[in-house]
Amino acid sequence: MGVNAAGARLGEQWREILAVHARTMCEIDRVLHPYGLGASDFEVLDILASESPADGDVCRVQNIAGRVHLSQSALSRLIGRLEKDGLVERSVCAEDRRGVWVSLTRRGRDLHAEVLPLQREVLARMLGG
Repeated sequence: MGVNAAGARLGEQWREILAVHARTMCEIDRVLHPYGLGASDFEVLDILASESPADGDVCRVQNIAGRVHLSQSALSRLIGRLEKDGLVERSVCAEDRRGVWVSLTRRGRDLHAEVLPLQREVLARMLGG
């Protein structure tokens, strides 16, 4: 009986984690929508901003893929949208033609800086207690 009760508690904790994640993602989507971004868009911009602090610095798409919860094809479509919106640039890796580099444009860096406080405020509100 103790194992079943422990398992039930773990299951409930897991469902609560998923619920907090879903509510937080929805709230981030809501506050970033006026800027033409969603939560996943912001995550990619945020990773690029932290990985490549100077203009012209690049990050491999596979490094981004390991940090976001998207399939490879969904990430490629997202990066394509960000590129179309002028927020990122893609280039082929000279050393490994299969590799793709992504970098923030000045516009992407400026938009990230503008919406970063909004995303962090949502995190503080949703996860702070």
